[in-house]
Amino acid sequence: MQAVATVAEVRVGRRGDAALAESPAPVISWQVDSTEPGWMQAVAEVRLDGSRVARLDSDESSMVPWPFADLRPHARHSLEVRVTSKSGTVTPWSSPVELRTVFLDAGEWSAERIGLGGIVADDTPGLLRTEFDLPDRPLSAVLYSAAHGVYQAQVNGHDVDDSVLKPGWTSYQYRTVHDAVDVTDSLHAGRNAIGIRLAGGWWTERYGFGDGATRFYGGPPGVAAHLHVTFEDGTSQVLRTGSGWRSTTRGALRTSGIYAGETWDARQQLPGWSRPGFDDSDWSPARVDGPFETPEPAISEPVRRTELLPVRVVLRSAAGRVLLDFGQNLVGRLRLTVSGPEGHVLRVRHAEVLEDGELATRPLRRASATDEYALAGDGPATLEPEFTFHGFRYAEIEGWPGVFDPDCVQAVVLGSDMRRTGWFETSDPLVNRLHENVVWGMRGNFLSIPMDCPQRDERLGWTGDIQAFGPTAAFLYDCDAFLASWLRDVAREQAAHGGVCPTVVPSVLGPAAPVAGWSDAATVVPDVLHARFGDRAALAEQYPSMCAWVEALLGITGDRLLWEGMFQFGDWLDPVAPPEHPEDGRTDPDLVASAQMIRSLTLVAQAAATLDHEDDRARYAALAERARAAFRAEFVTPAGRMMSDSPTAYALALQLDIVTSAEQRTALARRLLELVRAGGYRMPTGFIGTPLIMDALVDSGAVAAAQRLLLQTENPSWLYAVTMGATTIWERWDSLLEDGSLNPGDMTSFNHYASGAVADWLHRRLAGLAPAAPGYRRLRIAPVPLDGLEFATATLDTRYGRAQSGWRRDGDHIVVQAVVPANTTAQVLLPGSTEAIEVGSGVHEWTTRAPSIARPDAPLTPSTPLSTVIDRPGAYEALLAAAHTVGPDSSARVRQRTRWVPQRSLASVLAEVGISDAIIPQLNRRLEEQA
Repeated sequence: MQAVATVAEVRVGRRGDAALAESPAPVISWQVDSTEPGWMQAVAEVRLDGSRVARLDSDESSMVPWPFADLRPHARHSLEVRVTSKSGTVTPWSSPVELRTVFLDAGEWSAERIGLGGIVADDTPGLLRTEFDLPDRPLSAVLYSAAHGVYQAQVNGHDVDDSVLKPGWTSYQYRTVHDAVDVTDSLHAGRNAIGIRLAGGWWTERYGFGDGATRFYGGPPGVAAHLHVTFEDGTSQVLRTGSGWRSTTRGALRTSGIYAGETWDARQQLPGWSRPGFDDSDWSPARVDGPFETPEPAISEPVRRTELLPVRVVLRSAAGRVLLDFGQNLVGRLRLTVSGPEGHVLRVRHAEVLEDGELATRPLRRASATDEYALAGDGPATLEPEFTFHGFRYAEIEGWPGVFDPDCVQAVVLGSDMRRTGWFETSDPLVNRLHENVVWGMRGNFLSIPMDCPQRDERLGWTGDIQAFGPTAAFLYDCDAFLASWLRDVAREQAAHGGVCPTVVPSVLGPAAPVAGWSDAATVVPDVLHARFGDRAALAEQYPSMCAWVEALLGITGDRLLWEGMFQFGDWLDPVAPPEHPEDGRTDPDLVASAQMIRSLTLVAQAAATLDHEDDRARYAALAERARAAFRAEFVTPAGRMMSDSPTAYALALQLDIVTSAEQRTALARRLLELVRAGGYRMPTGFIGTPLIMDALVDSGAVAAAQRLLLQTENPSWLYAVTMGATTIWERWDSLLEDGSLNPGDMTSFNHYASGAVADWLHRRLAGLAPAAPGYRRLRIAPVPLDGLEFATATLDTRYGRAQSGWRRDGDHIVVQAVVPANTTAQVLLPGSTEAIEVGSGVHEWTTRAPSIARPDAPLTPSTPLSTVIDRPGAYEALLAAAHTVGPDSSARVRQRTRWVPQRSLASVLAEVGISDAIIPQLNRRLEEQA
């Protein structure tokens, strides 16, 4: 049968949800579906508006530079692509993509900032409106709008789009963004009206901790809008915010806050307020603040309602209150459909977990997370907050009129509406739930900015979390535009803080201090966008920011090239750190900081090479090598022992290629395995070490140790939270203690994505799907099967098409399967093999013998080393069972206090918990039964 190829998708710009040109020369991408094995592009043709054709003698099909003259503002075009393969086959023209430009001409923006008139509190929500006449029905009309605060616009009584919390949060003092919404179909000849609902949102929120929280941005919220209307005859009309607009604090929304929640009084609704002819004579003139700085076009997907979840279980609290369990920790709010007497009040509170049968609100700190409604009494009403969001699994409803009906309540899931691109599955249901928890953690925390905890009085853009989680995020969702937008704020904040990337962006916690692993987001995240999306433009745009950060570092470290003596978060939330001091981990913070500096210098050198800045490449590469040498001299013994004897220290030295001597690396790897084993294969790392440790073990040949770490269910571990009912990733390994009580630390979140960075390892190593060239133009298929798993598969929608890698067991063989998209190639490394296989696009399968795994199987004796006991899971479980017969405390002591080292014997543990050596034959019988 003749091979068929078609151009399946044409994309304009970075966003995956619309063909919007945010600049005069947007990048374009396309995918090809082909049944021809090894299909590769030779030539591409791009057709604009059915007539102009640009021929591209290139094999590139992702993020291709715009091949025509610059686009103009307020323009609409159609775009088609066809390609010719290297074998000479030509595809048909693709289906036309209708694109529109969403940027404004230089100097065109002149809208003034307006707000609520009269004497009102800064955080008071309200309404703004105006009316205007059009001589004819418009050919096209676009509403450009921006705000210090949050808003939604209506034209002639209808919301202009389905976005929420517009326009999102940016570093307002340095950068604002505008929406560009097509409102053509909402306008007509004659009288029209625009209305705007406005609240403070992030602009009026108080930031900080405890009693130290204060307003960061000054003054009340404001909004600016610019309506551009074009008619059939080519003329245009522009309406802008300014004098002549009217405002009121009346309306159903009475109070609004990100942390506090909202108060509504349905009796104060104003029907028809955004339609022409509404009587606004009792409204006040809108406050006019003067020019609103020229905003940029928004490049990221907006926040939207992405899913509705029903009530899973209705509970009664210990105090008799109605509690709703949605079965999933989520970010959003409740939608209620309710009927009751006029003035009747409903109160809704939210929390992530329950404690003693009630909402656990202590982790919320000063965030009240409460919504309140007064009913109008005019029949069934649908109620939903508008300018706030909550992090919760449970909700308490107080004051429901009549018999409660769970079908009248839904949880509305909110998040930046990015396209899902990555999936993973394995044979272990606990690992699958772990991966699903990672997905939900990202969904909740990627809301306008990459947040860290969506439930408490924080919800800030912590840079340390995203530098750890970036590769995972780039697989699960098409977050290129989302993170490229946030990086623009990073660059602006750095420019204002001497090159230092703050620990939170937008920076609202005071002066920015340099902190290792957090400030390094300035170099790490741009590298992720280039490596995972092939976004060279983002790398180029952020390159000055990357350089600024390392130059600030060089000013700190001086000629020693060691980052010493400053405050650091270190290996934040190392499980041995006390609850009240999560920075007090086992790894020297100076070691962490100096290693992170090496990482940033290396990334900047790599970026300079990609961008053809040869002088910079040579300089930063040389500095990185000098810093490596300084690190080795300071922190590594000649015998290959880290001065800070922790798993994170060894993982940093190995995975950042700080130690290059083969002999020392072998010693480091051996010691890393010893430490992981001595800890009983429970997680020994915090924010810095967690993304590295699995790779460090596997690259050192300790695959069995990586398996034990991944599949561990004891505390601390990834699966411990799963066994405790988690549906998102926790901030602490033990946010919930083993007895079901809350961690006593003041900082306890049940929706924090940083430790979910393990999902990147699941995708790249366990299933074996990794990029071998930027943007997956070339794949690396190299799965690492783990004992105890029957299969694993990762699927990714790359810019070139769907890629897949996976494996399954077939007796004593491993079957590896791969899907390679058209116009890409793959390097395949089968389990147990050192010889790479090169393949082109298509579906591939290989069968190889499963790697043999050495397992200790000698009978246990009193002198059996504890390292051997822990390496025999059955022996360990039998020992725990024997200790439990003495008492639960004895079992806990074995788990929590034992160091599983070769220098200690089984007899020593038995003696410590009061068990006679006579138990050993019983242990051996249990092992024989398990075998």
